[in-house]
Amino acid sequence: MDQELDELRHVAGILNEALALLKSEEKRLMEYRAGRGREYGSGDGAGSPAQTAIGLGEMTTGLRASIDSLALYAGFTVLGLEKQAEGEHRHIRLEPRCVPSGTNRMARPLGEATVQALQLLRGLDTFFAGGFADRIDQALAASQATYPPADWEAYRRQERSEAAAPGAV
Repeated sequence: MDQELDELRHVAGILNEALALLKSEEKRLMEYRAGRGREYGSGDGAGSPAQTAIGLGEMTTGLRASIDSLALYAGFTVLGLEKQAEGEHRHIRLEPRCVPSGTNRMARPLGEATVQALQLLRGLDTFFAGGFADRIDQALAASQATYPPADWEAYRRQERSEAAAPGAV
């Protein structure tokens, strides 16, 4: 059990550090937007300031939920509440919600703190479900924001096509 708690401490530390980086990026973006006023605009397309803020918010919410789940699991385990710990155990290995997919909304180049957070999280590939590092690599390599799509019908056709492809999950 001590070994498992050590692993959870390590994972929680990385999640917490990445969360702090993303929160600093959110703050920087909000200060920049406030300073720019109307000339900066809000826009609603992929990569717009509004969508970038939404993407950051989704990622911070997802990291916070992952940290909370780890804390609940560890607490229930230490307190000997096996039934509750078992319920939380199912959640702790799920990758943080909207990480890295929140970047699909974000302007490029990604902010330095966002890149640092994703690089930190990449190290948790073996803790989370398979392919987490690959999804982060794809997010970091993307040349532009892709969500929300400019053409929803084309987007839906692409999703249907990918879902029907052999080997699709």
